[in-house]
Amino acid sequence: MKVEKVKYALWAADWERCLHFYRDLFDGEVSFASEPWSEVVIAGATIGIHGGGEGKRTWTGLSFRVDDLHEGIVRLKEHGGALTREPTDTPEDPLHLAMCVDPDGNEFMMTCSRPAS
Repeated sequence: MKVEKVKYALWAADWERCLHFYRDLFDGEVSFASEPWSEVVIAGATIGIHGGGEGKRTWTGLSFRVDDLHEGIVRLKEHGGALTREPTDTPEDPLHLAMCVDPDGNEFMMTCSRPAS
């Protein structure tokens, strides 16, 4: 058996909004779009968007590593997402992790590499 593709699926009350959120926030490429199932490719990973979700807040386990977390947080808010917990930025814990939520209630992490000490 050969694995051809791995996908991570999210449920969305508004599948188009959710698809556009991930496409626009992370400069993804939509590879397929329809109400029951859509796909957006981000950094080589495929995220499936399944319509018919309830829009309730749900932890997904999904994480995106970005090169600039400050910019990522700004873009998150510009595209309708929100922080569920403000990231810390101290000498002991440099800014590296933001807990986020998309407009359909799917929670995810946005991270960046910690600066070398």
